[in-house]
Parts: sequence; structure tokens; C-alpha cells
Amino acid sequence: MVESSVDFSVIIPAYNEGQVIGPVIQRLVRHLDSLNRDYEILVISDGSTDETNSIVEDFGEPVRLIELPYNTGNGAAIKTGIRRASGDMIICMDADGQHAPEDVEKFLKECERYDMVVGARIKGSQAGIHRSIANSLYNLFASYVTGRRIEDLTSGFRAMKTDIARRFVGLLPNGFSYPTTITLCMLRAGYSVKYIPITTAKRVGKSKIRILSDGPKFLLVIMKICMLFSPLKIFLPVSMFLFLVGMGYYGYTFVAEHRFTNMSMLLFSTSVIIFMMGLIAEQGAQIRSERAEQDT
Repeated sequence: MVESSVDFSVIIPAYNEGQVIGPVIQRLVRHLDSLNRDYEILVISDGSTDETNSIVEDFGEPVRLIELPYNTGNGAAIKTGIRRASGDMIICMDADGQHAPEDVEKFLKECERYDMVVGARIKGSQAGIHRSIANSLYNLFASYVTGRRIEDLTSGFRAMKTDIARRFVGLLPNGFSYPTTITLCMLRAGYSVKYIPITTAKRVGKSKIRILSDGPKFLLVIMKICMLFSPLKIFLPVSMFLFLVGMGYYGYTFVAEHRFTNMSMLLFSTSVIIFMMGLIAEQGAQIRSERAEQDT
């Protein structure tokens, strides 16, 4: 455990961001200095091979460079930052210039009341119509899983209480889906989450997120977290679907052939088995949650 020596830590994962990292840090330092609070900026260089490292090192305190030996992923860089942060609160933001340092003050103020504060990108701030549609679908599904309205599941601009964030470090993936995971973990664990509207600028350089490869990963992460915290929300719809299909098929065969077929029996039996598996998984999730609470 790192002892707290500053009010907050800003974590910036960077992979070959030499084109923009300098101006981003300059703007950030200029604004944070005006807040009259103790802070540190941790730039996690995720195996960068360009001039990113040398540019960051030239700044000196309160900017610290943490070099990873090779590219491990955006989530892995964030996890390193969470472990190394010495502030009571953590601000995570991107290195590509999309996030406005002027929003940090709002994040810090809200984070005094809430366990996590997320910057919800307003309409028009998403990078393309395809990204906007995909994020909307993720938000809807995640809202169903958690029972809470989620305004922006994948936003990388967020503030968290450091001690709480460290409880979920082991669950975070190494890729770009870390915002998805930590949001769902916090909501399902009962922590308070606040969304504030933000406007993001057009990024400098090319995005490292690939819709075709990373998109299914985000959805898979949501389902994994659902299975971890509330599995019945996955099992129950599947069970109900099979039961209704069985009822429909039974109705058809009863009218057409006046008999109860093996296929109807198979559908009914499968729906009951899946439902019972869901109940068992739900009990397991409850026990796991209670043990986690006792450990913390």
C-alpha cells in the first residue's frame, strides 16, 4: 500500500503518443497548478518506442514517468497507475488530447461525495456514428445488468477513490475494456457512481481501439461481470425463451398432430435445467460477494 502524500493522482496511459503528449501535459499542469492542491501526474508508458518517454522525463516533478518494458495494454497501464498512485483520489484520462483538464476540478468536487465520477460524453463527442451506436447498446445492456442507468460505460475519463479502486485491480482486464469492468464492479458492489456531462475534442493521431476486435470483447466483459455478480439475469431470459419456444411448439403439435412431442419435452426440460443452474450460480455469487465484504 502506497502512503498518501498528495491530494490526488492523475493517471495517463500512453503508447507512442509522442506527437501529442507534450502539449497535453503542459495544459494539464497549467490548470492543476491553479487549483492550489497537491497532486502528481503518473504517465504510464506502455512499451512506447517513439519519443514519448523522453518528452515526459523532461517535465520533472510533479510529472512522473513509469515505463513498462513492453506493450501490455491500456488496462494494464491503468492498473499499474492505480497501484503506484499516492493520492487519495485518482483521475484517469487519455493521452491523446481528447479530455479537457478544465473538467478535473468538477471531477474532484463530485468525488468527495461519490465513490466514482465518470465523464459522460455528450451527443456529438463520440468518434463516429458506428462508435456511438455501439456505446449506446453497451449502455443499455449494462443498465439491465446492474439495474442502474449507465450513461457512458466506456468513457476513459473518470475519478475514483484510490482505496476503492484498488479493491478491483485484480478484476480489471489488460485491454481497453477496463472502464467497462470497473464501472460494473462498482455498481454491483453497491458503490456510488456519478455521471457528469463532458465534451471531448477530436483525438490527435489514430485511435488504437478496433471496433471489430475490441467491440465483442466489451460485450463479453459485460457478460462475464454479469455472471460474476448477477448470473440469474443471464440464465433467466434464456430459460424463459426456451420455455416459451417449447410452449409454442407444443401448441403447434397438439393442434396439428394431437400429441406431445419429444422436442417439446426437451425444450421444457432444458429451460428448467438452465433456470436451476441460474439459481445455483446466483447463490454462489451471493456467497462470493459476502466473503469479499468480509475481506475488506
